[in-house]
Amino acid sequence: MEAQPEKTEATAEDVLTRLEQEGEIAADYLEELLDIADLDGDIDMDVEGGRASVSIISEGSSDRQLQKLVGREGEVLEALQELTRLAVHRETGDRSRLMLDIAGFRAQKRAELTELGTEAVERVKESGEPEKLRPMSPFERKVVHDAVKAAGLRSESEGEEPERRVVVLPA
Repeated sequence: MEAQPEKTEATAEDVLTRLEQEGEIAADYLEELLDIADLDGDIDMDVEGGRASVSIISEGSSDRQLQKLVGREGEVLEALQELTRLAVHRETGDRSRLMLDIAGFRAQKRAELTELGTEAVERVKESGEPEKLRPMSPFERKVVHDAVKAAGLRSESEGEEPERRVVVLPA
């Protein structure tokens, strides 16, 4: 039996190349969408946390126009992210975990949720009792779980969508 070659750095490079390709496919798709909608925006691509990340950003009054693509509480953004993931899937044949941000909505939301998680940790440390937070989307729960972990406590999700929520547990 022949020895299998070890998977090494090339694998990490392959993953990075694949994620960059996802970002490029997503950027092309989103540029077409912006053209169709007659909206101005610049597209920024990155790879962070093991996934492709694409942001649509603009300056000044165009930023208010991009808010239409965010929607109330980000529901239009969520739908556009799913459509963009489908466009990537169509091109690559692989499921995408791409994250889309528009006009800094997710970045601001991430900061608010990190603060929410940190404040919940402080209350749980004081009371010694678990604390249930409001229902959240998967993205929101992930950010809160990360904040709780960084603050030294544990958390878990409970319930069924759309009522699924984070519970912060005492040490």
